Parts: sequence; C-alpha cells; structure tokens
Amino acid sequence: MSDPFDNAPASRPDPSEETKNKPLKSEAEPLSGNSNSADEAEQSTLPNTAISQTDEFSQSQASEMSIDEDYLIDSPEEATFPPKYAQQERSQVVPKAPLAMVETAFLASAASLIWLINYYFPLGPVLRMFFPIPIALVYLRWGNRASWMAAIVSGLLLSVLMGPTRSILFVIPYGLMGVQLGAMWRRQSNWLFSILTGGLLGTLGFFFRFWLLSLLLGEDLWVYVMTQITQLTEWGFTRLGLLAQPSLTLIQALAVVMIIISNLVYLFVVHLVALLLLDRLGNPIPRPPNWVQVLLDYEG
Repeated sequence: MSDPFDNAPASRPDPSEETKNKPLKSEAEPLSGNSNSADEAEQSTLPNTAISQTDEFSQSQASEMSIDEDYLIDSPEEATFPPKYAQQERSQVVPKAPLAMVETAFLASAASLIWLINYYFPLGPVLRMFFPIPIALVYLRWGNRASWMAAIVSGLLLSVLMGPTRSILFVIPYGLMGVQLGAMWRRQSNWLFSILTGGLLGTLGFFFRFWLLSLLLGEDLWVYVMTQITQLTEWGFTRLGLLAQPSLTLIQALAVVMIIISNLVYLFVVHLVALLLLDRLGNPIPRPPNWVQVLLDYEG
C-alpha cells in the first residue's frame, strides 16, 4: 500500500510567506548597518571630544601662564600690578631706598675722609678740589633730600672724629657748596651762573670761618689778613713807582676782591674736576663753554 503522504506532491512554499520574510531580511540589514555606523561614529567622536577638551585645557593654561608672564617685571620702575595685587604693592618696600641709603652713607664718608686726610696730611690744593664733589654726586643721583642727608652725616662723622668745630668748618662752606653745585648741575645751569653762586657761597663761608676762629681764639684774625694785604699793596705801589700810602678802605676792598677771585678760581677748578670725573661715573654735568672745550681739547 502506498502511503497517501508519499504520493502527495511536494509542498511548495507559500508566496505570501516569502513576501513576508523578505522585508524582514531587508529591514534587518539596515538595522545592522546603522548599528555599525553608530558604533564607528561614537568611536570617532570620543577622540575628538578628548582632543577638544585637552585643547581647551591647554589654551586656558597658556592664557593663565601668559597672564602671569605679563606681570613678571625686570625692574621696580616697570611694576604695574592689577587691582588684586594693589594691597601687596603697597606693603612692599621700594627697592631703591636701600641703594640710596647705602650710596649716601658711602659718599658722605668719602667726603669726610677727604677732609680728614687733607687736615692731617695736607697736599696743597690737590684734595681740596674734591671737597664738594661727593655731596654734589649724591644730589645728581638721588636728589635734594639725599644730598642734605649726606652733608649732615659727613658733619656728624667729622664731629666724632675731629670735634664739632672742624666739622662745622667743613659743612660751611663745603657741605653747602656740594648741595648748591648738585642743584645747579641737575638743573643744567650754565657754568657762569653756578660758578658765581658757588663763589658767593664760598666767600660767605670764608668770612664765617674767620669769625668762628676769631671767636674761639679770642683774637681778631681779620687784622692779620689786613696786615698781609697792606704789605702786598705797599710792595705793588713800590714796583709801580707810586709814593702814595694805601688807605684802610682800599686795603679792605682789595682783600674782599682777592677773596672773591680766589673762590671763583676754586669753583672753576672744581667744575673741571667734576667734568672729567662725573662723566666717567655716568652722571655728567652741563657742558663747559666752547673756549674751555677748545682749551682742554674735550668733546662731550
């Protein structure tokens, strides 16, 4: 007997089922493709976000470093702090103050030492030319207040080493003359004006010295000066063949004129020494007249 199932024709697949299965396969392929592309996109975006974050961090760090570098200064004169550092700036000590104090003390002691050496070991006019220059140099470098401090400190130092009398003889006129010359040189005054004012100050200092020494010695030293001027005048009259006797008024006037001329010559020599010395120290004084430059063959 034959099985009815054996003789039955082979069952064909239902076309409806094929049409139903085809979209499922076609839909599954795009889904798998989209998942792969999403994975690749996520993998590609992860490094980009990491790179952007590192770039932002590096840029912010570089900006902070550039801000910090902007506030780095090379000298105290260029110090410009933002508002948040204003309080720290007020609390800081000015760096120039110690340098000004040290230079003032050093130059004041140098002026005192020159006066001390010239008093005990006089070398003629060699050291005398340098008496007002250290204090004038203080004025050129640090101004009015520092120069007055240098003059006072040198006077106090000499009062300890030599006594108050000799210290006063240095301060008047040479200490005051140093301040006066420094003020004239810093204001670029011409040589004629500074020499005239310095000569007047030196003349007043000369008469103050005679008055102070006469007071301490109990004798009038001006009489001694008059005696010397009288002898000099008589010698000049004799050489000129004049038989007249010089009067006291003429002798006193001649003495005052000679004192003024000697102070003017002294100030001129001080200017020459300062011209040659202070130019090499980086603190030049006003340029001399043309005839002085030609005489010294000096080009400043």
